[in-house]
Amino acid sequence: MLLKLKNVTKQFSGEDLFVDASLEIKNNEKVAIIGRNGCGKTTLLRLITGEYEPDKGEVIRTSGLTLGYLSQKAFEDEAMTVRQAFDQMYQGLLKVREEMDEIAAQLEKHYDEKLLSRYSGLQEYFEMQDGYNYNQQQLTLFTRFGFSLDDLDRPISSFSGGQKTKIGFVKLLLTKPDILLLDEPTNHLDMQTIEWLEGYLKKYPKAIILVSHDRMFIDKVASEIYEFEFGQLNHYVGNYTSYIEQKKQLFLSQQSAYRHQQMEIKRLEEQIEKFRYKKNKAAFAQSKIRYLERMERIEKPRSDQRKLKLHFESNIRGGNQVLTVDNLTIGYDRPLCTVSFQLTNGQRLAIIGPNGLGKSTLVKTLMGQIEALSGEFMYGHQIEVAYFDQQLAQIDSQKTVLEELWDLYPEYDHTAIRKILGAFLFTADDVFKQCNVLSGGEKVRLALAKMMLSHANLLILDEPTNHLDIAGKEALEDALMEYDGTIVFVSHDRYFIKKLAQQILYIEGDSTKLYKLNYEEYLDKIRGIEPARKKEEEVSPKKETVLDAKTQRENAKKAAALERQISRAEEQLEQLRALRFEEEYYHDYQKMNQLNEQIDDKHNEIARLMEEWEQYAG
Repeated sequence: MLLKLKNVTKQFSGEDLFVDASLEIKNNEKVAIIGRNGCGKTTLLRLITGEYEPDKGEVIRTSGLTLGYLSQKAFEDEAMTVRQAFDQMYQGLLKVREEMDEIAAQLEKHYDEKLLSRYSGLQEYFEMQDGYNYNQQQLTLFTRFGFSLDDLDRPISSFSGGQKTKIGFVKLLLTKPDILLLDEPTNHLDMQTIEWLEGYLKKYPKAIILVSHDRMFIDKVASEIYEFEFGQLNHYVGNYTSYIEQKKQLFLSQQSAYRHQQMEIKRLEEQIEKFRYKKNKAAFAQSKIRYLERMERIEKPRSDQRKLKLHFESNIRGGNQVLTVDNLTIGYDRPLCTVSFQLTNGQRLAIIGPNGLGKSTLVKTLMGQIEALSGEFMYGHQIEVAYFDQQLAQIDSQKTVLEELWDLYPEYDHTAIRKILGAFLFTADDVFKQCNVLSGGEKVRLALAKMMLSHANLLILDEPTNHLDIAGKEALEDALMEYDGTIVFVSHDRYFIKKLAQQILYIEGDSTKLYKLNYEEYLDKIRGIEPARKKEEEVSPKKETVLDAKTQRENAKKAAALERQISRAEEQLEQLRALRFEEEYYHDYQKMNQLNEQIDDKHNEIARLMEEWEQYAG
């Protein structure tokens, strides 16, 4: 056991953020923490690092445990070059190599048994620390995150905020701690880097705890899921796909158990009411009352129903030809790429590719924010465009949320604006928050509310899922799937792309290419996998079977006979259920178990008869 959280409770402003949370990490487990924004995921990581202390419970760390957490300030001295910052981590190892070199030089002059023994010990340690490959590891990780070798000799202060985060991430991976703590590790990374990182982390020889809203990343990396829901931390073994299925089945099982118990309670209460005033049945009624009092009540299963209620709808359909892009060369001081494509009404185009090669530049050009270097683009007749951009979404205004939306759409009354904001999870006093104090996720939700009210027939979206939690992403996906207009979107979220994209525009300099395929078909194409052709017989419509009169009469007789069998079986089921309340059963554990098996068998018999009846009832 490396780490254990035992019944940990954490409060903020006197209110419980989560209660009795327990988690255990052993060996090289890969664990994902998921849940809605603000549920306590990052707080849990800070409890693990010791930055926060629990209000109740305890955090147990094994002796000598090393933790690696990507902090906001990864480098104390940003005047250093990247190479100098990385070499700082290997000072001990570099000193060992220097001593080895000195001993080797002495051994060349004269043989010494003690020196040879010392050299052998140092060499063994150096090899155990993978000292011969440390420089190659630096170069591999650094270039994999999109940097050039020349960038190693640049001062850290010369990089952008996102680049500094990535360099800090490289530094963290190079330290190889016992537990790697990752908070939204795919932020600022393009799809190719994310895919490489998945492979790296799967092979990482030690433990990982990651907080992420990237569903495909979690699916590929994690082998265990911990989910925050209603202030509780629930544990699921398996990846994200397995978690989804387990959670669904668990909810159905809890729902079924609750429903059956409620039926039992109702039946008992009816029997008590029926017999409690009859002299010869009073004892029977009292036994049922005691049984009810002892019964361990099953709580009604809860499902978190808080969900964005988005509905995108266009005011006018517009022309069938929505957007024509003809040899459009985009860039700033130099060309990035040249693009051509056409979009017709209702199509959904995903723009993907490595960072810095033109995706956002293309949509900014289409919105007129950047001048095209050459070529042209043209919108069709009556095409109205709404644009979502991460930078524009980060509203820095002293207006309240209510004022920000109402000022933009004054034709709505106060009640209507409040209702719309409520659909975007701004409830009660949330609407009076100033925009400049909103979280990243809240700002995105407000920007989406503005876009929804525009009723445009073409949506151009640049990374719309950033800052949204999983529930928010799913709600946005569902709304865009039902949208009656056309969509152009830039995204690194592969789940989102897979759900929405009908065409893929891949941008990477000269290799820019349009694929009139969905995301899975596109992946097959670039991997050289040919799509399977459907056989004619598989796609031809099935012929309806027409029954003759004699067969119909026979089926009707069989259906009637089955109905009688079902009625008898249902009566027998009620009789078996009634036995549960007899003393000889509820006082005898073995008999009750046998009775429950008989009840289950009778349920199965009724289900089989019903299935057979449906065949003949037609």
